[in-house]
Amino acid sequence: MQKLTLRQCLLPMLASVTLLSGCSGSGEFGDLQAYVAEVNARPKGRIEPLPEFKPYESFNYSAAGLRGPFTAPVEIKLIKYQQERAKSNVKPDLQRPKEYLENFSVDAITMVGTLALTEDDVWALLDDAEGGVHRVKVGNYVGRNHGKVISINPGSVDLIEIVPDGHGGWLERPRAIKLQDGT
Repeated sequence: MQKLTLRQCLLPMLASVTLLSGCSGSGEFGDLQAYVAEVNARPKGRIEPLPEFKPYESFNYSAAGLRGPFTAPVEIKLIKYQQERAKSNVKPDLQRPKEYLENFSVDAITMVGTLALTEDDVWALLDDAEGGVHRVKVGNYVGRNHGKVISINPGSVDLIEIVPDGHGGWLERPRAIKLQDGT
C-alpha cells in the first residue's frame, strides 16, 4: 500500500473548504438584502379610514290589501252600495247542478269557433284547460264564478259572472271569452 504525503492529503481538504465557503450566502443574496433594507428605510404611508355608510332603511310594503294594478278601479260609496245591495237580489243558484266547464277558470278557457245549425241555434266551441272542446249555447254556465252565457258572437262569448262583493253580498260582472288566434 502506498503512503500518502501531507501535500496529497491537504490539497483535497483545502479544495473542499474553499467550495464550502462559497455557499455561505453573503455574496449570492447581497442584492436581495440591500433591496429589503431600502424598502424598510422608506417613510411609512398613511392608510385612509374607511368611508362611513348610511344605515340601510328597509321598505315596508303596505299595498298588499289594495286593488291590483291591472284591475279597473271601482268607485263604490258605502252608503250608496248598502242601499243598492238591499234592493239587489243578485245571488247564484247554489242548488242547480254544476256543468262541466264550471270546473275551470274562465282564464283557462279559450274560444276556438262557432257552430250554427240555424240562425237561432248558435253554439260556441270552447277549449278547456285539458284540451277538450265543448259546445255551449246561451244559458249554459262556464267558469268557477257562476258565469252564465248571455250571447255568442263570431269573435267572442259574453258571460255574466256572479262574484262575492266582499261584504257578504254578490255582484254581477261582465266577462268575455275571445276567439283564439290561429297561431
